[in-house]
Amino acid sequence: VSLQPTGSHSDSGVRCDSLKELASVSTDVTFAQEFISRNGHLLLVKIVEDSKESNVIMTHTLTGFMELMDHGIVSWENLSSVFIKKIASFVNAKPTDASIQQVSLDILESMVLSSYGLFLQVKQEVTMERLIAHLQVTNQQIQTKAMALLMALLQTAGDSDRQFAVVCECDETNTLTLLKKRVYLLQNIIHSSGSVQDEMAHYLYVLQSVTLNHLEPRMRTSLDCYSQEQREILHGLRQAAFETESENSLSHERRRSLCAKEFKKLGFSNNSNPGQDLVRTPPGLLALDTMFYFASRYPDAYSRFVLENSSREDKHECPFARSSIQLTLILCEILRIGEPPSETRSDYHPIFFSQDRLLEELFCICIQLLNKTWKEMRATQEDFDKVMQVVREQITRTLSSKPTSLELFKNKVNALNYSEILKLRQTERLHQEETLAPPVELKERLKPELLELIRQQRLNRLCQGTMFKKISSRRRQDKLWYCRLSPNHKMLHYGDVEEDTDNPPIETLQKKIPVADIKGLLTGKDCAHMKENKGKQNKEVLDLAFSITYDVEEYSLNFIAPSRTDFCLWTDGLSVLLGREMSSESMRSELEILLSMEIKLRLLDLENVPIPDSAPTVPKPPSNYNFCYDFSQTEQ
Repeated sequence: VSLQPTGSHSDSGVRCDSLKELASVSTDVTFAQEFISRNGHLLLVKIVEDSKESNVIMTHTLTGFMELMDHGIVSWENLSSVFIKKIASFVNAKPTDASIQQVSLDILESMVLSSYGLFLQVKQEVTMERLIAHLQVTNQQIQTKAMALLMALLQTAGDSDRQFAVVCECDETNTLTLLKKRVYLLQNIIHSSGSVQDEMAHYLYVLQSVTLNHLEPRMRTSLDCYSQEQREILHGLRQAAFETESENSLSHERRRSLCAKEFKKLGFSNNSNPGQDLVRTPPGLLALDTMFYFASRYPDAYSRFVLENSSREDKHECPFARSSIQLTLILCEILRIGEPPSETRSDYHPIFFSQDRLLEELFCICIQLLNKTWKEMRATQEDFDKVMQVVREQITRTLSSKPTSLELFKNKVNALNYSEILKLRQTERLHQEETLAPPVELKERLKPELLELIRQQRLNRLCQGTMFKKISSRRRQDKLWYCRLSPNHKMLHYGDVEEDTDNPPIETLQKKIPVADIKGLLTGKDCAHMKENKGKQNKEVLDLAFSITYDVEEYSLNFIAPSRTDFCLWTDGLSVLLGREMSSESMRSELEILLSMEIKLRLLDLENVPIPDSAPTVPKPPSNYNFCYDFSQTEQ
């Protein structure tokens, strides 16, 4: 059947069916190679460039073209500027056929990711206004594809091209500022009636990560003691906290002594040269920025914090500067500032899209929370690290609940009390007991038995099987396959499955590998599929990759685990099958838990303790509860 238009209405219908079938079979790599070898893809390019077909035919043409290019047989850079302009025109056009726009966005994303030259061409052709408009439609697929293209443009843009990537800029000269763009995302995606899909969640995470990483240079820069500007900010913090007499009338020694005394009250360790406290990176200058932001944005809260602690005994005062430096570091770690965006994460914070200066505002809330927690714990200087652990947990737990505004975050984080610290102390006491000589000796005697229990659990888990994702050349995880161990532990069965398949029977998995033929287990960058992909590998993907080699190491079966837990289960199980020692962190953690539980049971003093056949009766409740201690009074 000819794919070229002839003008006949009946022929148009046949051509439409042919192109639909072509789009379907183009997913097969063998067909794609043969079709491309006969220059079939150039015919599809011509159909698009001529643009004389109906929307349905054009959709099938673009879909088929996308599937063919996805195999990586033909370079994207061979495409003509006419073709690129035509695809961009489909995206820039007013809302027409959603299917055409969806696949056009997909094609442009692949172009941008394939080379910097194509990025420059696409950047010239696609208007930011239209992409933002696509985020405001109700069609989630269009939203996702538009967001994917935006993120591709943003991540590919070099420093000189950041003016295009205004998604993470606050330049007032841009007509669409960062805050306005975030409002679109907050209103049309995060707060929309439908749930945020995994792919969209990943792109929101990427935007959050790239934006927050603009703080990395400040985080990696130490304070310069010779910088007049930075010295003035430090003294501004001191002057904002304390009402002092005119320093100009004081002698040099008197002024120096006064400054040192006030810097000490502010909580600097080196009160004669407070800049030394900010030399450590991270958090570097970012800690100075957050302190200055708090002092200038919330001067009353800042003064209250400093003066309140100045009036306490030295050992009970909460040091503002030391706490601020450590809190800034904790926030950087929680928000993953300085880490490149992961290819698999999707844990974005909705609060990011409602707030322009997220780090600074979180700091202002959390530094006051820290002071509150310090008082609740009746902490001393020796308890500093314990207080910071509790504060880290309070922040992490609150952010995990996905608050959508600063007000919600503030209410939730302040509602948490310090009871977790009591659990931590109890855990520490138990840990000390377990490090004594008798428990340690008992541990060594119990280890072989418990390791065998873990081995059997790993093999049972392999028998249940796991769903894995295939990563294509475009690094999309859209195809699934299943792998499981046979009940007799002699065969590994695997095969492709549909997304809605749950625990497929072993008979439906067409391929298998005898366990006896497995020669080796590779992990991380040693795996063949990690070496083949020449692109820059993210550490998290490397941490999930493993392969088994078989048939004298000529062949390999490659895996990318859905989670670190699955990675540990499978590498441990395969190690057991190969007669090797298990070495995952999951195994070590589980062994420690089992040992701890078993030791507690063995150390129970049950000698001469009669164990009744039936449970004892529950006593009646007391007449009153006056013996209970009311903690609420001390928490206020």
